[in-house]
Amino acid sequence: MTDSSKNSLPGLKRFDARLTDKDFSRFSRLVYEHCGIKLPPHKQSMLEARLRKRLRALNLGSFEEYAELIFSRDNVAEEMVRLIDVVTTNKTDFFREPAHFDFLTNRALPTLVEQYGGGIAQPLKVWSAGCSTGKEPYTLAMVLSEYQRELAEFRFDIVGTDISTDVLEKAVLGIYAAIKAEPIPAAMKKRYLLKAKNPEQKMVRIVPQLRSLVRFQRLNFMDDDFGFREPFDVIFCRNVIIYFDRPTQERLLAKLTDCLAPGRFLFLGHSETLLGLKLPLTQMAPSVYRKC
Repeated sequence: MTDSSKNSLPGLKRFDARLTDKDFSRFSRLVYEHCGIKLPPHKQSMLEARLRKRLRALNLGSFEEYAELIFSRDNVAEEMVRLIDVVTTNKTDFFREPAHFDFLTNRALPTLVEQYGGGIAQPLKVWSAGCSTGKEPYTLAMVLSEYQRELAEFRFDIVGTDISTDVLEKAVLGIYAAIKAEPIPAAMKKRYLLKAKNPEQKMVRIVPQLRSLVRFQRLNFMDDDFGFREPFDVIFCRNVIIYFDRPTQERLLAKLTDCLAPGRFLFLGHSETLLGLKLPLTQMAPSVYRKC
């Protein structure tokens, strides 16, 4: 079968369009208004490549047709979720930036327990903001479970949020390629991972007990109200604000700080900084802050 005949199969539209500067501008503006993510001009080819799969799934023959669909009043809400799935970058690893977990175990948790009864008087409340496929909140669940082994009465609640429905579905399943689990210490692998019955699959799954300790939900950082009614003791929001422009970063960091109880801890990515921002936060270690 020739390439031309493939494009002429009954019911399937021929697809050979390109994303114009005009349509890219419309999409990038819509994404920015909806979720604060900036798509600079050099991202045009990336957006075109990622959107092609979506257009084929919808059997649309051009980006202009897709623009007509997503900008129509009837479809914008539902399709916007899919567009955000397309444009978001979801890089994450188990025990990424391991110094943060050392600080959490050796400094933050003892402080929270001793000064506020965190995890004792009430469960420690932890938020993994921008959790992607779940590796960060499951890492937190492992670290806190290990702390619980030394302090039996210690309790905690973890919520992982992301704007992408695709990654949240993967996070709930807790299934990963075995190679992705290599950063997890050997003792924790034995306690918290299940290997695939078929060794050729080379997959692992988070054990049910650990999965039950993390709840996942969709959250848009641009929402005025995140819906949390109680402040958190620990917030991890790492390698997230780098995708926003400075005004959006300032607004988001202010809202994250509002979600944090006084004396509690905020963890950012090592490439992210609060320099020049007036927030009630004191730096405790590289990219680790405590609310005043």
